[in-house]
Amino acid sequence: MAVLLQIQNAHKSYGDQVLLDGADATLIDDVKVGFVGRNGAGKSTLLRVLLGEEELDAGEVLPHPKLRVGYLRQHDPFLPGESALDFLIRDSGQPDWKCGEIAGQFELKGAYLEGPVAELSGGWQTRVKLAALLLHEPNLLLLDEPTNFLDVRTQILLEHFLRNFREACLIVSHDRAFLKATCTHTLDLTRGKLTMYPGKIDAFLEFQKERREHDIRVNATVQAKQKQLQRFIDKNRAGANTASQARSKQKQLDRLKTTEIEIDDPTAHMRAPIVEPRHGPAVRCEDLTIGYPDHEVASGIILEIEHGERAAIVGDNGQGKTTLLRTLVGSLDPKKGNVRWGYGCEIGTYAQHVYTTLPKDQTVLEYLEYKANPGTTNQQILAMAGALLFRNAHVHKKISVLSGGERARLCMAGLLLGTYNILVLDEPGNHLDVETVEALAEALLKYKGTVLFTSHDRHFMKRIATSVIEVRDGQAKNYMGDYDAYLYAMNKEIDDGERELNARKAAATKPNGKPSKPVAELSEKDHRKLRKEITNIERKIARLDEQKRELNEKLLATTDPDEALRLHNEIEALSEELGEAEERWCELNGT
Repeated sequence: MAVLLQIQNAHKSYGDQVLLDGADATLIDDVKVGFVGRNGAGKSTLLRVLLGEEELDAGEVLPHPKLRVGYLRQHDPFLPGESALDFLIRDSGQPDWKCGEIAGQFELKGAYLEGPVAELSGGWQTRVKLAALLLHEPNLLLLDEPTNFLDVRTQILLEHFLRNFREACLIVSHDRAFLKATCTHTLDLTRGKLTMYPGKIDAFLEFQKERREHDIRVNATVQAKQKQLQRFIDKNRAGANTASQARSKQKQLDRLKTTEIEIDDPTAHMRAPIVEPRHGPAVRCEDLTIGYPDHEVASGIILEIEHGERAAIVGDNGQGKTTLLRTLVGSLDPKKGNVRWGYGCEIGTYAQHVYTTLPKDQTVLEYLEYKANPGTTNQQILAMAGALLFRNAHVHKKISVLSGGERARLCMAGLLLGTYNILVLDEPGNHLDVETVEALAEALLKYKGTVLFTSHDRHFMKRIATSVIEVRDGQAKNYMGDYDAYLYAMNKEIDDGERELNARKAAATKPNGKPSKPVAELSEKDHRKLRKEITNIERKIARLDEQKRELNEKLLATTDPDEALRLHNEIEALSEELGEAEERWCELNGT
């Protein structure tokens, strides 16, 4: 394996803030590395250094002579009126057939490929940028938070792309599910030092936890020894007969050092509104049509959500998830049909159209006191404010001077201090850091009310959702299965699309262009053999599906990390065997 890039004794500071302090790392070809570290540790700065956009204060970056870096651009590189295909041809210099072939890997076809790229949603534009990346044939990809604001389907497509990409990657992401699915190594930036761990993110976090616990135990032993030696020295340093022994003990004491342990940032603690559990339907949609005056988004919607459910509303960007939520809470009128909430439902909403209309003349503290449940103590209000990063003098800031992100967090704090027995949350994690999102998840798991929410964070979705509502192709309906089942179906759909694309490519490159012998021309004996093999494969797929379902249930239930790792490895092996079986079934059926 060739070394693509070396970072040697790197130093980088901004004023008093030290980001890199003698950092070293080596990136080799065909290895995908997840780059992690606390917010503000310097990950994005290091990427800019690797791209040549910033310089180190000291140290050096040594690239391989044949290094070709690909970077996922955050800015808009498109020309006015340009189609996705036109952009790919212009950006890469590749012929249209090659651009179309690569675009097909990201489901860019028809109007998505040939229509104006500026009219595509952010997720589809990201697919265009990824296709452009691949056309340049880089051997090192640098990706900085690539899943931000991507819908689940595009995230999964990106995962498939990265798993099939045979070159090296360095990926900055807070999305553990994404890193786990794509990266085999983990690079950590802590206190200016880079540490490469030869394992996935979950194994690294477990290693990090065990190392910290080990250091704490060692430090306790060292400190006990230090106290023992200090007592001996204090007692014997003045004695004529024991002074030399005291000096010897002092040398031992000077050699004893404790290990510096990273201190955790304050942990956010949230509590959801305390409400009485209710039973029966919370909301019914009857032949509902949603949309705007100039166009219809989805129609014929028949839904029923029970009290106590945590319903995840899923679907690709632009399909109507937010439109459905806005219609449910009454901020958008139905074009047809009815939304009926149950008796005594008190609805609290977290969405952009809500947090942009907060009372500007109130301070943070005044707003939270107004929203809080009667009987809430001032200490509880300040604790909730602190959990959402409003601490000390920040609680006296006027809402009029708050940024959009601060208003969003304030809206969330007010929501959680209220008495709402229905919470409607549209992308609640967008303005919250990873630790705060985890705290929110814990609070919602203890909440006795009903939650309707959208999120691009699959880890959050998986933890919270008890049911799934899919908005797709002008319809919205209960998905028959949990969130894991939804992700499995999404992966399978994408896998099927990739197999279809590969089959077309194989047919196009077949010698003399002659197709294989059709099923209709097989002999009766061959037909019987074929039918028997198809039946056996179908039984195998059903058996593997059931085994995988059972293992997933065990994985969700276990709290033993060793058992979780064993189950994960079994599921991975089953998934691979299942994929091979499904591929063989497709071949036998001529698909």
